[in-house]
Amino acid sequence: MRIRGFVRFVIVCLLAGAGVALGQAGSGGEYRLGPKDLVEVKVLEVPDLNVERRVNGDGEISLPLLGQISVQGLTAVEVAGRLEAILTAKYVNRANASVVIKEFANKPVSIIGAVTRPGSLNIAGRWDLLQAISAAGGLAFGSGRKIYVLRRAENGLTERLEIDTDDLFVRSSPKWNIPIFPSDIINVPSRTTVRIFCLGEVKSPGALEFDSDDRISLLSVIAKGGGLTDRAARGSIRIKRKGPDGRDVEIKADYKRIVSGKDPDPALKGDDVVIVKESFF
Repeated sequence: MRIRGFVRFVIVCLLAGAGVALGQAGSGGEYRLGPKDLVEVKVLEVPDLNVERRVNGDGEISLPLLGQISVQGLTAVEVAGRLEAILTAKYVNRANASVVIKEFANKPVSIIGAVTRPGSLNIAGRWDLLQAISAAGGLAFGSGRKIYVLRRAENGLTERLEIDTDDLFVRSSPKWNIPIFPSDIINVPSRTTVRIFCLGEVKSPGALEFDSDDRISLLSVIAKGGGLTDRAARGSIRIKRKGPDGRDVEIKADYKRIVSGKDPDPALKGDDVVIVKESFF
């Protein structure tokens, strides 16, 4: 396994492990309730309170005997504690309440990109990536080879998990079927065509098209252009591209050093121009 892939694997596994803990908290821990969330309430000593209720726009739920109870911003555990306190103060000597969040509608999962029905998903219980994609109608034609899950951490920073589509759907590797939580954003980019211009001393110069999911490098572009001619100046290849400021940027590359492994094979971007000059020796 390449180092880059291994590092990505470790990061995803660590985040997925953290996600499991968050998922366990999601049904009775750190997730804080808001409007449209659906909760299940159970009280052992008062069966009339064994109900499901959706949080209204004011952040309240309506319960038998107790009326309107504010739950806005509370965790499921805190809501249970509030119910126990009210019950023991008014109705029973002892109360054992439990609250489970059935639907996280206040912070829906968003799925965008190349799926049949992109939009918001109100997840219920614990979901995984395959369930979320299935709920969106599955992958659409032209979906790319990568799926990205954006997740906001408690410190406000956003983490990005990268999953290979073949690992998830073709090889069915369970480690990539990560848990999905409220507020996650699932992005399934579409495949697009990337054009690279290869000019000069290559056997088939011109505009070359690549799939956006491919790793496009100088060697792959030269190979697609039929390879270098016998007159090519192998030690002086130029790559021209537009920089972030709109100005032209030129990168020099040595074909012989790249092929021998002395220099890295530079990655190319869409609309790059590769110029292979003629050697005079």
